[in-house]
Amino acid sequence: MIRTATETDVPAIHAMIRELAAYEKAEHEVEATEEQLREALFGPQPAVFALIAEGEEPGEPVGFALWFRNYSTWTGTHGVYLEDLYVRPEARGGGHGRALLAALARICVERGYRRLEWWVLDWNAPAIGFYRSIGAEPMDEWTVQRVTGEALERLAGGPAADG
Repeated sequence: MIRTATETDVPAIHAMIRELAAYEKAEHEVEATEEQLREALFGPQPAVFALIAEGEEPGEPVGFALWFRNYSTWTGTHGVYLEDLYVRPEARGGGHGRALLAALARICVERGYRRLEWWVLDWNAPAIGFYRSIGAEPMDEWTVQRVTGEALERLAGGPAADG
């Protein structure tokens, strides 16, 4: 079963974020706290949203999808950017990942959003194979760019542009 996350799911979501980071060999990079996650999901102005996949025990989170709205200037519509999709290893193969993606696709269709997008690590062959099986297409001509840390600080301190 797929449902919208509630505030009581925050500890489980946070734990699964850490599990996902460990799988991606990047657990040391997780800085987010449960409180930050709670504020982002359930504060006065939620910035992100989450769906929960429940296991055989009602209320037992076995996976999650964390997403936010983006906007395409080309289509003139919002879309969904999927930040994280994770299903615990013991629950994989049970259709939870596909059900989470299908729920996000329904959100897009119902709200008139034209895109559902996400990144996947190029070495994650099982995930890439799964994504191809549902019709996802790679965007090979695009390269992700990121500014963080000292480079972000330097850029922020640079000359301001007049609007």
